[in-house]
Amino acid sequence: MNLRMVLETLLPRFEAQNIRYALIGGLALGLLGVGRATMDIDFLVFRDDMPMVDKLMTELGYECRYRSENVSQYVSPLAVFGEVDFLHAFRESTLDMLRRAREHEIFGGTLRIKVVAPEDLIGLKLQALKNDPSGRALDLEDIKDLVRIHGEDLDWVRIREYVRILEVEEWYAFFAPPEER
Repeated sequence: MNLRMVLETLLPRFEAQNIRYALIGGLALGLLGVGRATMDIDFLVFRDDMPMVDKLMTELGYECRYRSENVSQYVSPLAVFGEVDFLHAFRESTLDMLRRAREHEIFGGTLRIKVVAPEDLIGLKLQALKNDPSGRALDLEDIKDLVRIHGEDLDWVRIREYVRILEVEEWYAFFAPPEER
């Protein structure tokens, strides 16, 4: 997958159509300072914008391989365009994530992309852990890296709220500030 080509194709179209989105997943980790190889692109998108996203992705030749109330997965028959996944934002917590997303420059400042806040990426990682504990080691390491890089600037109240809502208190000790372990 050519990440640059895909982003240079999608992002201007998202902006032109006022699609409310934020980057999540492995690519977002990289933009937040955590190096991680990724094979796809993951976005959080306002659910009401998904009909526009579906039309756009279809026009670009992507096939919708999976769709549920919560997620949509698009795959291109051309390897260069790869897979693009969308998490649908419709609950208050994910809508707040979209509102808090900040723009980052990429590709030497030639393109700007909205990225979720580190706390919100931690919340999404905790959700992924809850849904599929088999990825625990990698997701916890990603969280630890985000804490190491952004620790003093993180909104720990928000992170503890994610832990409480998701009922994953047992994992909090793996990445909590030293004074809370």
